[in-house]
Amino acid sequence: MARKKVRKAGGRAQAQRQAVQRQQAKRQQMQRQQMSGKQVERQQIERERAKRQQEGQRREQLLMQQRQEMQERQEMLRRQQMQMRGEPEQEGERRKKKARRFYDYDLLVVIIFLTAFGLIMIYSSSAYNAQVSGQPSTYYMMRQGGIAVVGFIMMLIISKIDYHFFAKFAVPAVVVSYICEFLVTFTPLGIAVNGKKRWLGTRSLRFQPAELVKIVMILFLAVVITRLGKRINEWRVWGMLVVLLGPLALFVTLNNLSSGIIICGIAFVMMFVACKRKWPFILVVAGLIVVIVFAPPVAIAMEKAGILHSYQLSRILVWKNPEAYPKSGGYQVLQGLYAIGSGGLLGKGLGQSIQKLSFLPEPQNDMIFAVICEELGLFGAIAVIFMFLFMLYRFLVIAGNAPDLFGAMLVTGVLAHIAIQVVLNIAVVTNVIPNTGITLPFISYGGTSVLFLMVEMGMVLSVSNRIRLEQA
Repeated sequence: MARKKVRKAGGRAQAQRQAVQRQQAKRQQMQRQQMSGKQVERQQIERERAKRQQEGQRREQLLMQQRQEMQERQEMLRRQQMQMRGEPEQEGERRKKKARRFYDYDLLVVIIFLTAFGLIMIYSSSAYNAQVSGQPSTYYMMRQGGIAVVGFIMMLIISKIDYHFFAKFAVPAVVVSYICEFLVTFTPLGIAVNGKKRWLGTRSLRFQPAELVKIVMILFLAVVITRLGKRINEWRVWGMLVVLLGPLALFVTLNNLSSGIIICGIAFVMMFVACKRKWPFILVVAGLIVVIVFAPPVAIAMEKAGILHSYQLSRILVWKNPEAYPKSGGYQVLQGLYAIGSGGLLGKGLGQSIQKLSFLPEPQNDMIFAVICEELGLFGAIAVIFMFLFMLYRFLVIAGNAPDLFGAMLVTGVLAHIAIQVVLNIAVVTNVIPNTGITLPFISYGGTSVLFLMVEMGMVLSVSNRIRLEQA
């Protein structure tokens, strides 16, 4: 009996072991099936990836073939055109290489147009006065034209020079500017014309150092902003610039208030563009608005303090009420307003101005815009303004696509100069601001102004010439 019990217990144990083995075998089969399913899925995914890669490669090959075919067709067309023109292949290759560089011909056309238009208006406005003074009727036009031609040649030469070359002369140019202003102010070499000591040289050969200072200010600030980078936002740097350039601007302002305003305006715009901190500039603009609103009492206080001359104070008083000074300070302003009002919509016709016949003093200079309004009317005045706006637009395009910060800041400085001078001249002629003796760029008579303006245009064209066509 005992043996039977032992046998039964052993049989049960075997049965349990077999059951456990069967369960383990089933689990292994299930795991194998799951693993095989995952492998199948992975294989399918890999096959799909391979198909996609093959399709992508086929598409790339087709695109490459199409591009090659397009290039071959363009090359064939180019060769056919060259054969039609009778040009050798080497010249075509050279032209293709040169075309990779951008040159702003739109700006060049505007410069030529404004200069030529200025010569026409100088002749129209100055012919009578030239004959009265015993000179040929073309006297002023020929003098301006000769200087304009020299300036134009200088502009073309400068436009082909790398503008980075001019950065080497920034510091020496500041020193030369200080020397010139010192000579004008404190030595007999300074020549007074119409009671204003602004010229340096001799009676036959002279120039205005203030025009040189404008270019020097643009060049020096562009170099400083580029080299300092983010440090230009520091107060210490601002103080350094005030110490270096403030006396120079003060020298210019003492002799020529209008040029001093323009120089300060150039520095203001360039620093505003370069700096992240904007609130000091906003405060300065607000302060200027307050000064303009309360101009007479402020001007009287500045005249007593010795900051303004007596003639500068009289200009401010005339500006507020020109009718009260019809035969003295208000005479030029009133004659200019008469010229603008009598021109009407289309003007009296080129050369038909009445106010230029000894009524408007020196009409070829600061008040030439009044002659334009009288002879060409509102239409001609607006056309001239739009030409200047197009020039400023081209400056913005060049500055926005300049290869580096130095080029962008150079163009920004020239843009500020032209914009400020045009706005101030038109504002003076229309009596929006006091008469400060500001010329209209490229149009008013003034050899020094045109010569240095052409130099500035050469610098801008030099920046444009360094722009690649892919960037332009």
